[in-house]
Amino acid sequence: MFYSTWHESPFGRRRLLSDGENLVGLGGEKTKYFPPTMPGGVQEEPDLPVFGATKSWLDSYFAGRQPAISDLPLAPAGSDFRKAVWDVLCGIPYGQWTTYGQVAKLVARRLGRKSMSGQAVGGAVGHNPIGIIIPCHRVVGANGSLTGYGSGLDLKARLLAHEGVDLSGFFIPRRGTAL
Repeated sequence: MFYSTWHESPFGRRRLLSDGENLVGLGGEKTKYFPPTMPGGVQEEPDLPVFGATKSWLDSYFAGRQPAISDLPLAPAGSDFRKAVWDVLCGIPYGQWTTYGQVAKLVARRLGRKSMSGQAVGGAVGHNPIGIIIPCHRVVGANGSLTGYGSGLDLKARLLAHEGVDLSGFFIPRRGTAL
C-alpha cells in the first residue's frame, strides 16, 4: 500500500507519495509520468511523519533556504541506471546547473563505462519521480535550451530563477521533449 497527500506551494499544488516510511514520489497535477505506477493502490494519509518532514523541506526551499536532500528519507523506484542518474542529480548544488552531457559523463564514470548517451540520461532525468527535491530542473541542454522538464518548461525556468540562476543565456525551445 502507498499513501499520498497534497502540499500547496507558491509554485503550484504538489502531490506527495510514500511507502509509509519514505518519500517515493513528488509531482504536480500535470507532471508527465506522475504518479508512477503504485502497485497495491494509493490511500490518502496526510499525517505520516515523512509527509510532515517533506512539507517542512519544501516550505524551507520555497522560502529561499537550501535544505539538504539528505534530510529526507527518499526511495525513488527505478532501475539501477536511473537511480545512478538521480544520485548524480542530488549532487548538483542549489543555484547551479549542469548539462545532460555532463551528467552522462559522471554516470558513465560511476558505472565504470567509457561513455554514456546523453539521451539515455535524459530519459532517466525525465522519469525522476521526486521532482524539485531530486533537482532535475537543474539539468539543461548543452546549447542553453531549457528542454526536458516533465512539469513544464515554465516551472523549470521559475525554479532556476528562484534559486538565483541567471536565465539570460538560456532559451525555451519551440519544439522538444516535455514541452
